[in-house]
Amino acid sequence: MSRFLESTVALIMVLGFLLTSGSSSRSTYQGAIVRGDSTVRELALIFSGDEFGEGLGFIQTTLHQNNIPASFFFTGKFYRNRRFLPGIKLLADDGHFMGAHSDQHLLYCDWTRRDSLLVTQRQFEIDILRNYESIEQAGINAARAQYFLPPYEWYNDTISAWASRLGIQLINFTPGTLSHTDYTTLEDKNYRSNQVIYESIINYEQKHEQGLNGFILLMHIGAGADRKEKFYTRLPEMILELKQKGYRFKAIDELLNN
Repeated sequence: MSRFLESTVALIMVLGFLLTSGSSSRSTYQGAIVRGDSTVRELALIFSGDEFGEGLGFIQTTLHQNNIPASFFFTGKFYRNRRFLPGIKLLADDGHFMGAHSDQHLLYCDWTRRDSLLVTQRQFEIDILRNYESIEQAGINAARAQYFLPPYEWYNDTISAWASRLGIQLINFTPGTLSHTDYTTLEDKNYRSNQVIYESIINYEQKHEQGLNGFILLMHIGAGADRKEKFYTRLPEMILELKQKGYRFKAIDELLNN
């Protein structure tokens, strides 16, 4: 392990001790936090990115104009992509949470047998530490990035335990809406249109007593050319509607550390 990676391990271990227990109302699954305090009218917008990043400018501008924080979880490949670096720096300058999403977007466990691991602990650790190294190389202080979004948002309790040993807390999106399907294309049997995704969010908020309280709402920073309509273009409308309903937007660390 390189000297940089050794120092990164030490840093992350310190971050683990700084994590607070947070609200007892938080929800977890397989060791990952999947929802904040459901008694408080707050939520976190989170965006993941690996290969595509065409929404960087639009999303950054929208958040800036509305003066709200969000959280971004990018792979090492994304952080190292020179095309994305200017947009990444703008997000960091605006004070958004800049987190890790693995280095190479590895699939940790089998899709049909969740308890069947596809990586070793060593592979997992080296990959995630390289992701943190890329955050630093992008000019961003990784000291705030104690929360980690697993690639494909797919993991099991062993992955959560391995992350915990590094002082990292796994998170995942709150189930119940279709916001995470904004990458699907017309050729995909699981395709969801922008309108269907938007309605799933608003309908969930209306039909559940606790609404979107404590929600971790996941979207993608880009979907590639094959998806013609981009759900992030609905972000201004969604922010306005949720603000009118009294929701406050928080970065992921603010949402979970309260």
